[in-house]
Amino acid sequence: MNNIKLFISLVLVFMLSACTGLWHGMGGDRSRSGVSSSLVDYLYPRGEEPPPYDETVPQLNLPLRVGLAFVPSNSRYTEGLSEAHKLILLNRVKDAFREREFIKSISIIPDTYLRSSRGFQSIDQIARLYGLDSIALVSYDQVSHSEDTKASILYWTIVGAYFIKGSTNDVQTFVDTSVFDVNSHKLLFRAPGINESRGSSTLINTIEETRKRRAESFDRAMADMTQNLDTELNVFIERVKTEQVATVVHRPGYSGGGGSVGWLSLLPLMLLSWRRTYTTSRQGVSR
Repeated sequence: MNNIKLFISLVLVFMLSACTGLWHGMGGDRSRSGVSSSLVDYLYPRGEEPPPYDETVPQLNLPLRVGLAFVPSNSRYTEGLSEAHKLILLNRVKDAFREREFIKSISIIPDTYLRSSRGFQSIDQIARLYGLDSIALVSYDQVSHSEDTKASILYWTIVGAYFIKGSTNDVQTFVDTSVFDVNSHKLLFRAPGINESRGSSTLINTIEETRKRRAESFDRAMADMTQNLDTELNVFIERVKTEQVATVVHRPGYSGGGGSVGWLSLLPLMLLSWRRTYTTSRQGVSR
């Protein structure tokens, strides 16, 4: 009877060892994975050389029609960033800038449209399709690390594998948005966003927890980028005024909208009206 109990115990230990070994094979004592998309590789595929720098000054036709898209990855599937998730993130960026009076529209470009071809030729085709003046391209680079701590020794027990958080999951995410003028292919401005996330999980939940942390890290990096993009847009507006990095042309029917620019354009008329009123009142008093 004792021999039977010993045999059953050995079988259970062997099965548990095989189970935890399988999980370690999937996640490992230490594992590293990453996903990325390259703006340079997309715009200049097959090792193409960028054109020589020229002095062309972009002409911005206000209000602008802007495109917004993720730069496609070389992989068809980006872990932590599904097509549905991309759409959510881009819509958040769109909502942050939809009230800018000099922006007429922001169109979100599906990832599949950019995958069909590469280079500025592809950008030109998309611009004609959507009627764009400029396009904002979001590239990214994310690296995740999973590593077992000393507590992972308890993974050799069933309770440990399910309840002991003996694995650490670290994720570093970098996103970068570059805004281009479509006609001149000139880079107008860019804005980065970063996030670092660290957490722990049980052996059983390592894969699920890592996937969740990757998605959350993309969310936070994009939120950071959106804030920086707003700042860089304001800086670019000032540079247009002081450094003439671009010329501004108003479309028919567009006068510049509200805001400080609108009030400044009305200031001479206000002064002229005040002067006429003041002169008339003085003449009345003198009589």
